[in-house]
Amino acid sequence: MSAVLDDDNAAAEPGARPPEAGRDPLGGSVAVARDRGADMKHLHEINKLSKRLHRLVGQAITDFNMIEDGDKVMVCVSGGKDSYALLDVLINLRRRAPVKFDLIAVNLDQKQPGFPEHVLPDYLKSLDIPFHIETQDTYSIVKRLIPEGKTMCSLCSRLRRGILYRVAGELGATKIALGHHRDDMLQTLFMNMFFGSRLKGMPPKLVSDDGRNIVIRPLAYVAEPELERWAAHRQFPIIPCTLCGGQENLQRVQMKKMLREWERLQPGRLDNIFTAMGNIVPSHMMDRKLYPFTTLQTTGVADPQGDRAFDGDEDCGPPAASPIRIHRDD
Repeated sequence: MSAVLDDDNAAAEPGARPPEAGRDPLGGSVAVARDRGADMKHLHEINKLSKRLHRLVGQAITDFNMIEDGDKVMVCVSGGKDSYALLDVLINLRRRAPVKFDLIAVNLDQKQPGFPEHVLPDYLKSLDIPFHIETQDTYSIVKRLIPEGKTMCSLCSRLRRGILYRVAGELGATKIALGHHRDDMLQTLFMNMFFGSRLKGMPPKLVSDDGRNIVIRPLAYVAEPELERWAAHRQFPIIPCTLCGGQENLQRVQMKKMLREWERLQPGRLDNIFTAMGNIVPSHMMDRKLYPFTTLQTTGVADPQGDRAFDGDEDCGPPAASPIRIHRDD
């Protein structure tokens, strides 16, 4: 007859061994339940993250008309977490998108030492989508022309961009999708402010300087920590970059550290700044090319965009808890 342990004073079955100290007398069922509860919580969080990523990417595509019916989108895949996540989300969105579009993944093998050439082809084959590997030895060019210790990004990015534009034309791609995210856009804004003396960010959509290619950034609304979590969950075969991304002396790396410290001290600050990038008031800046300061005249008619004698408290107080105009799950 089995012992019934109704409470702490219940008698043990004659001859039964007393439970060891620290051991669950119910055979580990409490621990199992605890583990099951943790698994369910993790699954719930991942489901929330997946829904948010897909919604934010879909929202960015809609807001900026990034992908249209009949488009052939060339997704640039470098082997980093961002481009993997971009391709992953676009594949899922294509299945239920209201418009039909094709995807082709493209990787530029720059012949950097130690680059595992088999990783991306093997991964892309497993997805059963068209892909193209473009091999160009830009690494040797950059190493030959850039002195040791200097950052390689400027030349590397120009070479890479020119090659990808050419490949897009050869493949018949109508859009080129890059994996830059919200934090990349913020870093670019501050780099241009601090070192370029201009208010210029990284646009979610642009036409290339030759007028032949449209570049889109569907991850524009997505924060980098969300992509880090998604990459860990999906276990993407990450390929470390030994060119641009591996240089600690990059100003972009310093910008990233600065912004993360801001977010740590003031949660929501990055969302505020990002929202501000889409709420520009030229009349309250100083660019004479964007606003006719020199020809301003009084009209006697109230202008809601005009300057007020006193700003309301809502304009001068601390930022709201959720200022960004993007729907998020909490």
